[in-house]
Amino acid sequence: MKSVLKVLILLLSLSIYSQTNTEIFLFDLSVTNDNYKFTNGKNISNNEGYDNQPSFVNDNQILFSSTRNGQTDIIDYRSNYDSKTWINFTEGGEYTPLKIPNKRAVSAVRLDKDGKQRLYAYNLSNGESTELIKDLVVAYYTWYDDNTIVSAVIENDSLNLYVSNLKDQSNYRYQKNVGRSFHKIPNSQLVSYISKENKQWTIKSLNPTSGATKVLANTIPEVEDMCWVINGDILMGKGSKLYKLTLNKDNDWKEIADLSEYGITKISRITTNSISNKLLVAADIGATSNTTQDNSNTSDNSNTTNTQTSTEKPSEVEAIVQRNLDAYNARDIDAFMKDYTDDVKLYAYPNTLRTDGKEAMRKSYASWFEQTKDLRAFIKKRIVIGNKVIDEEQVTANGQIFNAVAIYEVENGKITKVTFIQ
Repeated sequence: MKSVLKVLILLLSLSIYSQTNTEIFLFDLSVTNDNYKFTNGKNISNNEGYDNQPSFVNDNQILFSSTRNGQTDIIDYRSNYDSKTWINFTEGGEYTPLKIPNKRAVSAVRLDKDGKQRLYAYNLSNGESTELIKDLVVAYYTWYDDNTIVSAVIENDSLNLYVSNLKDQSNYRYQKNVGRSFHKIPNSQLVSYISKENKQWTIKSLNPTSGATKVLANTIPEVEDMCWVINGDILMGKGSKLYKLTLNKDNDWKEIADLSEYGITKISRITTNSISNKLLVAADIGATSNTTQDNSNTSDNSNTTNTQTSTEKPSEVEAIVQRNLDAYNARDIDAFMKDYTDDVKLYAYPNTLRTDGKEAMRKSYASWFEQTKDLRAFIKKRIVIGNKVIDEEQVTANGQIFNAVAIYEVENGKITKVTFIQ
């Protein structure tokens, strides 16, 4: 019976997270006299496969789950630099990343290869993970405060609403059969969730302290993804369209935008930042979508500026450097050296030559890998400019931790030069 239950949980987990060709779009949002405008739309993931569950850390920092080499991990995207950094390197897949309040850490649901699914915290200083809630199979969640989590927990064949207190390790179930969308309600001490108790799904509020609930509105039929605007409006997406509902004013959902011009065919997640001037949308895209071009639904972007100084695409350059970093952390010398040209040069900043050529580099790193069993490089920040990748790294080696900056230069799919600043 236990083995059957385990398989059931795993299958349900995979059905929750498995989607095809989803992308993350970032929009500027403005609201004037009940008039919504979504402008400067940009595909910030631009990645083949699964990209979903975005959240704001602040106005410039965004987290989302993304697939690379068949593995789903957490990306830290900085809109002011248009840069992406992978912040974890576990064997399991990470989903629903959120900033933990008042801590330099993020949380995420991790689905391990053995089927175990738990909620973890990830230290942003060193990438180490810690299990947050024992024995509960958390699927979706939000932080009420830095010690309280409201979540949907997989039990048998349904998702049930729980409130977990991390201080006393208590877990209280308040309702069966809920959806995946949880949000703090602006200007209140409440959290919203989707109730699926009846055929008509409803949006409810929950007081995590008292357990009191209240029906706020009906959802759009069979839609469970929503978010709040700071003015108190609720947004939902269905297909390529966005809808809004003003509580105690609107009798029904009102269409406010059609995002099909961005190639969006099916919206799955939406969320706003704290002041509601930006919107994140996770969505399936159609085959006609040009995911590398920014668009605006209020202006003609016929004049474009190309700042690329190399024939290498930023996504390809980053993929090469990331693959090389993964081989470094695995201490796999053969995989590591595959990414370098025969005449690769390593420099100490600004221009002190450390090794010249692939064979000299291999000899140096083979010895380093052999001697350093705890070797691990954690990327704190990454900037991609043309054919250059600039990584701020924190490296653990032989029980010590040190920081460095590595500047990689890529030509024709190989790394030709690395400059280290330590």
